[in-house]
Amino acid sequence: MHQIIQKEPVNERDRFYMAMLASLGIEKNKPFNPNDNQRKALEQGAQVGELIAKANTFAKRFPEAQYWKDRQWDTVLNIAEPSQRVAYYDQLWERSAWFYEAVTNTKGMVSKTPGLGQTYLGAYTDAKGNWLDGAKSYRLHVGANPPAKQFWSMTVYDIDSRCLIDNPQRKADLSSRQDLKKNADGSVDLYFGPTAPKGFENNWVQTLPGKHWFSYFRLYAPTEAYFDKSWKLDDITAVE
Repeated sequence: MHQIIQKEPVNERDRFYMAMLASLGIEKNKPFNPNDNQRKALEQGAQVGELIAKANTFAKRFPEAQYWKDRQWDTVLNIAEPSQRVAYYDQLWERSAWFYEAVTNTKGMVSKTPGLGQTYLGAYTDAKGNWLDGAKSYRLHVGANPPAKQFWSMTVYDIDSRCLIDNPQRKADLSSRQDLKKNADGSVDLYFGPTAPKGFENNWVQTLPGKHWFSYFRLYAPTEAYFDKSWKLDDITAVE
C-alpha cells in the first residue's frame, strides 16, 4: 500500500482516506516505519478488511444488484459512471466491490445503449443460493438467441485469487465463438465440475475440489432484449 501511494497521484476524493492511512504510518513522501501498535492495527485491519470485501462483493446488497428478481445473477458493476460519483456522494461500497473482484472500468462497461459496449453479469451461487463448489458438478442452460450483437462468453474465476481458474484443462472460458455442442432449438448447455460430462467435453470447464469459484457471463454489444429483460439467463444448477 505504501509503495503504491508513493507512485500514484492523490485525487481530491482520496484526501480523507489519506488521513486515515497517515494514522497507520502510511504517508506520501515519507518512509514507512510503523510502530508496534500501527503494525498490529494494519495486520488486524487486513484480515477484517478481507472479510468485509468478500461479503461486499460476493453477497451484494445494492438495491439494483440483482438483475432479474427471480435469478441469482448480479449486475457486477453497480456504478453510475466511470467516475463513481453521484449527486451527493461517491459510490464507496459499489466501487470497492468491483475493484476487489476485478480491476478498471470504462464507459462501455456501463453503457445503457443497445448494441454498444458490453455488460457483465456475475454468479456466485447456484439456483438454490449455495456457493459454487469446485467439487460439485453444475449446468448452465443458455437460451436460444442470446441478446448479444457480437458474442457472449462465460468465464470461471477462482474465489480467492479472483483470477481465471487455474485447472489442468488450461481452460476457463466458454463462448459463442467456440465450437460448442448446441441443442435442436439453438440453445446451449454449459457444464462445470471436476469431470467432463460424456459427449459435452467441448461445453465444459474443469473446476477444482477444495476451491470455490464464481463466474461472469458477458454480453458484447448487448441488444434491447437484455435491457428490457425479455430474455433471461437461467441460473447455474447443481447436477446430482
